[in-house]
Amino acid sequence: MGYCTGMDYSRTIFPNILGHRSRMEAESGAEYLLLSVIHGLLNGECSPEIRLVGCSVLASPCRDDKMIRPCRSTCEALRKDCIHAFEAIEMAWPYFLDCDRFFASDQEGCFDPLVALSSLSPEEPSTIIQFTYTSNAQMYSLLKRTAAKCSQISHVYSIGRSNEGRDLLVIEFTNNPGEHELLEPEIKLVGNMHGNEVLGRQLLIYLAQYLCSEYNLGNQRIQTIINTTRIHILASMNPDGYELAASEGHLLNGWTNGRTNAQNIDLNRNFPDLTSVFYRNRRSRFYRIDHIPIPDAYWFGKVAPETYAVMKWIRSLPFVQSASLHGGELVVSYPFDFSRHPQEERMFSPTPDEQVFKQLARTYADAHATMSNNDTERCGASFYRTRGIINGALWYSFAGGMSDFNYLHTNCLEITVELGCDKFPPEGELYPEWKRNKEALLTFLESVHRGIKGVVKDTEGNGIKGATISVRGIRKDVTSAENGDYWRLLNPGTHILTVTAKGYSRVSKRVHLPNNMNKAGRVDFVLEKVPVEPDIDDHLFPTIDTWDRFDPYNQFERNSEPHIDEEGIEREEKPWWWNYFSQSGVSPPNWLLRNV
Repeated sequence: MGYCTGMDYSRTIFPNILGHRSRMEAESGAEYLLLSVIHGLLNGECSPEIRLVGCSVLASPCRDDKMIRPCRSTCEALRKDCIHAFEAIEMAWPYFLDCDRFFASDQEGCFDPLVALSSLSPEEPSTIIQFTYTSNAQMYSLLKRTAAKCSQISHVYSIGRSNEGRDLLVIEFTNNPGEHELLEPEIKLVGNMHGNEVLGRQLLIYLAQYLCSEYNLGNQRIQTIINTTRIHILASMNPDGYELAASEGHLLNGWTNGRTNAQNIDLNRNFPDLTSVFYRNRRSRFYRIDHIPIPDAYWFGKVAPETYAVMKWIRSLPFVQSASLHGGELVVSYPFDFSRHPQEERMFSPTPDEQVFKQLARTYADAHATMSNNDTERCGASFYRTRGIINGALWYSFAGGMSDFNYLHTNCLEITVELGCDKFPPEGELYPEWKRNKEALLTFLESVHRGIKGVVKDTEGNGIKGATISVRGIRKDVTSAENGDYWRLLNPGTHILTVTAKGYSRVSKRVHLPNNMNKAGRVDFVLEKVPVEPDIDDHLFPTIDTWDRFDPYNQFERNSEPHIDEEGIEREEKPWWWNYFSQSGVSPPNWLLRNV
């Protein structure tokens, strides 16, 4: 039964619950016809739930030649959640979804068509995923159900809300959810930054279900990944944009509709432009290019709530590695995304970690089914000479990108994965795309265990937070986390590491990473306390900008929000800097006042 493919079982029995005596009779009935068009009638709402429950009536599973009816409780919950969608189009609730007539109670023995039914085929347990598009509400529900099903290794949390109030929901996988464990690397995957680029969103939803199910089924590879890594998945960074794109569907959606957030802000141009700061100062011998602070001037612009939430998230956890999933091409790009010459739109602009970034990009592209092959007729063929990877600024230059911000503001190295030429592929392409990308996603998660890791301690065994770990020849340092642990992605070879911390001695070590290493090498450091000397940076670069200075006047929430005065008239709120100048007694500059 074509429209009922993808169910959690493969055998049914006739006559079915509705009295159809054969597959042909069931497929020619009005019930099956309605299921085939319900997605379009309801504009995608309550799909795939309606389809799954409807198919469970038309083709119920069987055991020992006996039919197993779907659960009445599932039907009642579905009706409660979806009746409004039918009322909106003035359509009655389908008769074959009569919860009392065609469904069974838990006491009678039933099955839930919305939950994996591995118990029906215990001899061949497998992961079941429904490869359909999900609305925002369905995505939230599915992620929460997944976390509840795997509560020992997963939980969901919100990092903030979109402009229209939708949760930016993250699902986490680790053997100790909610906790950072010493020496366990943290990795994040971000999808749907542009609302109309939807494949990444769906792949991450499928990945969450796959990790949960395969862990429970005893898949040793998945268990190793989750037991040694803390994985954070933000399936949709721009749920407002997705809402607009999904309302048009893949056939009508244009190249840009839904790309921006509800404020018409392109989120991948909205991050602080730290790359320009780096270019201005890169020739200075003492200028540090790691943890570049956010200039105060950035907060004078329009900062999207989605950008703000992701920046706080990036700063709050010691992420090591990241991928942002996009659509429109088939290639992996890596920083810098902003050209080192502002007049050059396409100019090779490497970071100090060029070789490490190339290896990260290669990891995904080579594990993808087609991204790195030399077929010149395929999507992404223009990148076949570089086997599916490219420096971002060499492709096309833009400022304010998330990947450059990750690199220059934190320890995290992020690549951008363009998943295909169709930004909103038809639903039938979701399963083939999952097959093309599954191995690449898993390999990328495993690749965070590369290079070196360790703990920086004092002579009493206490971890030192904020110690700087330098690699000779790579002008980009990383810093240690809360308990002194650190991670440094490096390619095989011999490296000289130096660790420093204010008030402690400097320690250097020579480390050799062989080509055949499949996990990060452990290199610990013990620093002795010494008298504190003035930092040369304090004299050479006097500035109010520091890394800890984030949203300095705490006015973000009031930015651009209307204010209702005592007369009930809506007026623009005073700008966020108004109180600062009022309280300091200093007059604001004229160029600011002209914008009030």
